[in-house]
Amino acid sequence: MDFTTLLLFVPACFALNMAPGPNNLLALNNAQRYGLAAAIMGGLGRLVAFMIMIALVTSGLAVVLLTSQWLFFTVKIMGAGYLFWLAVKLWRAPSIQDEPLIHPTARSSLQLSKQECLLALGNPKAILIFTAFLPQFIDPTAAVMAQSTALGALFLLLELTVICLYAALGAFSKNWLKQRHIQQYFNRLCATFIASLGIAMLMEEKAR
Repeated sequence: MDFTTLLLFVPACFALNMAPGPNNLLALNNAQRYGLAAAIMGGLGRLVAFMIMIALVTSGLAVVLLTSQWLFFTVKIMGAGYLFWLAVKLWRAPSIQDEPLIHPTARSSLQLSKQECLLALGNPKAILIFTAFLPQFIDPTAAVMAQSTALGALFLLLELTVICLYAALGAFSKNWLKQRHIQQYFNRLCATFIASLGIAMLMEEKAR
């Protein structure tokens, strides 16, 4: 893989990772509620989901998902349903003043990781992104598997950076979201945005 390809891939990939999707919004909210470390640990679950997707793309199994109408539809319905469920939880979440500070434990970190993982796995757009985005930077005349692995690893590294950035923003926002009504507006804004993503997911047609 030449250096020019990396110069194109890194900024494009970082811009893609920085998009305010449901996982980034969840990391922001988790950091605001549970702290920086807990949100970053939770974000690791997202990386697990993305590793699975990269493996599917590399092995060619993603083609089966994209060409199977019923499988794509099933994943889309499950993903949208999870987004709506998460939106309801955020909408009804109490403010920090109404509950004790939650210190991250092994169990709570695992729960946040599972939440992020399920949210990423339930989004068929993610597998579409990997299928359409990564191959653009792969030279078919060279070792495809090695290139896919290298680009996938770099994607995950950039994604981890974005997780940390969103988590830091969420942790910082806790300092000025101390008023109960402001924090409630923040939670409901997150919930509304996540629900709108679920609606958009349901309305989206399978890529052809």
